[in-house]
Amino acid sequence: MSAVRVRMAPSPTGSPHVGLVRTALYNWAFARHHGGTFVFRIEDTDAARNTDESYDALIELMRWLGLDWDEGPEVGGPHAPYRQSERGDLYADALDRLRASSYTYECYCTNEEVDARRKASGSKVMGYDGFCRELTSEQVAAFQGEGRKPIVRFRMPDGTITWDDLVRGEISFETQFVPDYALCRANGEPLYTLVNPVDDALMGITHVLRGEDLLSSTPRQLALYDALIALGITDSTPRFGHLPYVMGEGNKKLSKRDPQAHALAYRDGGFLPEGLLNYLALLGWAIAPDRDVFSMAEMVEKFDIGDVNPNPARFDLKKAEAINAAHMRLLSVEEITHRALPFLKRDGVVGDPVHDADAQLLELAMPLVAERINKLTEASDMLGFLFVDDDAFAVDPADAEKLLDDQGLEVVKASYDALADLHPWSTDAIQTALQQALVEGLGLKPRTAFGPVRVAVTGRRVSPPLFESMELLGRDRSLGRLQRALG
Repeated sequence: MSAVRVRMAPSPTGSPHVGLVRTALYNWAFARHHGGTFVFRIEDTDAARNTDESYDALIELMRWLGLDWDEGPEVGGPHAPYRQSERGDLYADALDRLRASSYTYECYCTNEEVDARRKASGSKVMGYDGFCRELTSEQVAAFQGEGRKPIVRFRMPDGTITWDDLVRGEISFETQFVPDYALCRANGEPLYTLVNPVDDALMGITHVLRGEDLLSSTPRQLALYDALIALGITDSTPRFGHLPYVMGEGNKKLSKRDPQAHALAYRDGGFLPEGLLNYLALLGWAIAPDRDVFSMAEMVEKFDIGDVNPNPARFDLKKAEAINAAHMRLLSVEEITHRALPFLKRDGVVGDPVHDADAQLLELAMPLVAERINKLTEASDMLGFLFVDDDAFAVDPADAEKLLDDQGLEVVKASYDALADLHPWSTDAIQTALQQALVEGLGLKPRTAFGPVRVAVTGRRVSPPLFESMELLGRDRSLGRLQRALG
């Protein structure tokens, strides 16, 4: 397996899907495990659907995830270029050589004619019926006289095509149920059915790990590989492994229309790349029966494509969030601060660049929340109250309604009175003063005594530890917020 070469070949259409990430991850881990080559290729022959935005999103996604590629865009390599739109001459050459062989034939049929013949015969076999396989010269001349332009169809061989699938074991197809298929459009523009196998052949791809939805096209590609070998275009056929579906709600495959399918949304929503990758790895594979959390280095060491479960895997957002939270716990406070900083800037909590005073406050505040945040976006919610100007400070209306009622305001008033002349303004002193005023003075239970104070000072029921927060906020700002809550 030392010469392993695998590829990831997405189309730059729409928003990248988490299923694509799972496929990329398995290919990357397979290559890294075997010391092989991971090729990143862009299949952008569908000019009508491809967009620069989608291409940029694919590159951005792979970079964010850390799925580094050995050959491909921005990296180069011996088989460049790695965008199909720039490889037209290679496809034209392969098509010319196939066209001159007995492996293909020219087809003049329209889709309407094929449909009409199938309906008339009562056949339930979808696809082409082979009408043009053995045209006479008179029939060809008649079609050409009508101004028809032919497409090139691959002639499927008779018999059975069998392969040992890396995930599913032995699979066989009877070729009578695999219709001859088109390799190009009538204008000569090559189709995916040609360019994908030709690229794999010319790039020396040894293993194709792809989604289960492409399984039915594998016998067509295997037959084409035999032709490419016979014509001297390649000298080998890759091994195939078909990965399980990623399922959404109910029993449906996770669709691009499903909100949880959009991979970059997890980055924007504060997921760690290692957290997302760890969870997606579990959608078909496990490092051990009793272990869910692992690093990508550990995955590379243990990954065996034969261990992938062929059954569909259901995407569970709560499980994904739990795995991400576990990875958050593995980071140092300094690393969490570094990773959360772009979100704090995005949300306007700190400036860009960060002022020295804010940097010092952040250094003191982050240890209070590092063990509490499960996604990087939560840092803004947790720490925003420390950085916001007093005239822009706002209390969450739902929390205020629940805790700042008449009884809650009585608590806030008692707290203000207890803290107004407090010296020194320290965590321990604040805690002692509030406990005396609220627990001993008002007879409140410790578990519920400080809720109204928390909402008044931080704006939310959920916040960093209250007493430490008030020390960081300072005497004047803390007392000002208590006073403001009292009206």
